[in-house]
Order: sequence, then structure tokens, then C-alpha cells
Amino acid sequence: MNRFASLLLTGLICLVALGQFVQVITRYVLEVPVMGLEESLLYPTLWLYMLGAVNASRENTHIRANVLEIFLKTPKQHVVLAIVAEVVSLVVGCWLTYWAWRFTKYSWRVWKESPTLYIPTFYVDIALVVGMVLMMIYTAYHLVQHVRSLFDEESQS
Repeated sequence: MNRFASLLLTGLICLVALGQFVQVITRYVLEVPVMGLEESLLYPTLWLYMLGAVNASRENTHIRANVLEIFLKTPKQHVVLAIVAEVVSLVVGCWLTYWAWRFTKYSWRVWKESPTLYIPTFYVDIALVVGMVLMMIYTAYHLVQHVRSLFDEESQS
């Protein structure tokens, strides 16, 4: 799974970088803009953004401002804080996943198309719900890991 995620994210970032490079060269050097290039780059860019967030959830490397950890003394207190943070993340994330699902149903029903290339925007809109569901799975997994470590710590004491 790690290899697949790494290859997918690398491929997406290379595709976006190449598209931006072509955009700059054709527009500013050759002064011949490529119609629809920006529009087509929206799809891999949004998938890259959402799958990057999923990868951060999988690795548990999201940026955090853990100011409270400075005041906590014991490892048990750190684990309890991590559990509280994961529960809050799970509650907020599930709420956002619900709204992403509603948006995806709307997008499916309306079936909008991009203005120049007429590509259905559903294929970019679905990235939101897929990303949120995967992030919630990884958040729940990390919550379970923290709870297990708390109980393992208590059983050793």
C-alpha cells in the first residue's frame, strides 16, 4: 500500500508540474496559450491535494499545534491528549464527510461539465468524499492505536 500511494502521489505531482511547465512555456515564452490546459489540470491537482491529505492521515503526520503537550508531564497524559484530539478530529471529520457525501450526490445528479473541454466535474468532485472517507478510516485507526497504548500502559502499571 505504501508503494502504491507513493507511486500515485509521485505520478500526480509530476503530471501537475509538467502541466504547469507546459502552461508557462506556451503562454509566456511562445505566447500561444493551450486552451483547456488549466481546466484539465484541475483534476489531477484536486486528487493530489486530497490524496496527499489521506497520506498525511495514514502516516499521522498532519501539522499540529500541540501547545498542551508542553504542560503535560507523563506519557499517559500525552496519550490521553492524543485520544481527545483523535476523537475531535473524528467527529469533525465525520460531519465534513457527511457534507462531502451530500455534495457528491448533488454533483452526480446535476452532472456539470467543465466549460472548455466538457469533462464531467463529477470526477474531480468525488475526490472530496473519497479523501474524507479514507482520512476518517485512518483517524479511527490511530484512535484505536492510542486507546490500545493507553490500556497497555495501564496494565503494565
